[in-house]
Amino acid sequence: MDPKLLDILVCPLCKGPLLYKKAEQELICKADRLAYPIRDAIPVMLEDEARKLAPEEEV
Repeated sequence: MDPKLLDILVCPLCKGPLLYKKAEQELICKADRLAYPIRDAIPVMLEDEARKLAPEEEV
């Protein structure tokens, strides 16, 4: 992921910051507990494509 892109990306729902999880290839929104996938180095910032984090998953 391009660091410049990571600096400007925010959660499309709450406009909050995102945490980049390199191993999982996901961008995590702590506030909404959603994980947005990164496919072929492109973040998919759609609510329908996001994975809901399980309560036991640490962020």
